[in-house]
Amino acid sequence: MKYSDKLLVTADGAMLADPASLGKLAGNLVGNLADDALEAAFEPAFWRARGELIEVTAGRGSAWFISEGGRWVLRHYRRGGWIARLSRDRYIWAGEARVRAFAEYRMLAELAGSGLPVPKPVAARYRRTGPFYRCDLITQRIADARPLSSVLSRAPVTDDLWGVIGATVARLHAAGADHADLNAHNVLVGDDGAVSVIDFDRGTLRTPAGMSGGPAAGKSRAWAARNLARLHRSLEKVSRDLPPDRFPAAAWDRLLAGYGQATGYGEPAGHR
Repeated sequence: MKYSDKLLVTADGAMLADPASLGKLAGNLVGNLADDALEAAFEPAFWRARGELIEVTAGRGSAWFISEGGRWVLRHYRRGGWIARLSRDRYIWAGEARVRAFAEYRMLAELAGSGLPVPKPVAARYRRTGPFYRCDLITQRIADARPLSSVLSRAPVTDDLWGVIGATVARLHAAGADHADLNAHNVLVGDDGAVSVIDFDRGTLRTPAGMSGGPAAGKSRAWAARNLARLHRSLEKVSRDLPPDRFPAAAWDRLLAGYGQATGYGEPAGHR
């Protein structure tokens, strides 16, 4: 699937959208301008009034499910950590290319367009106020899927599924997708056993050259190893108070085996 990004001017910022993904909302496009009705799609109150909003999470990256367009996810970018005490959702303006929602939209468009299991982007928006901006992102919802953390809380995961999780991460790495926060909440497992990865905020598309060896292999494999180490720490954390069969040592070995088999370049060193 190829995306035809359209940059739209708004009253206090801009919007990036794929008209083909907007569905009925595409009718609110006027040249390169976005009217008030289209901008309203980024406001939870708009969908709540229509009875089409379900709150999913609060805090960093507040998110809602929307039934429009075959089920969407609306996310408002929020800060985490100590800096959130200074500003919950304002970011310093450093140019349109550095807008976090735009960067994630473009990364998802590239990965989804290559057939990788990530959410398909619908639209992104930023609004400027002086030296600051706020931003939002709408993606298509991955249907009938739950976070791996939720799956583990209910039952053990099969060896085959651990292998599929590892292979999915390997496919993303082979495409150069450096996930900034790969964890057990951002890996989704479908009812059919399909695995997807979400939340690519602050992620980077890197050149995957060197993943199979050669002089660039060390540098390329270092970021992949960091992703895996982050996932390992997360799995240990979410399973700490669960029965020991939810994340035994053999489960991680099976995940790494699936990772290595997926592309043939094996496990990056230093992932633990």
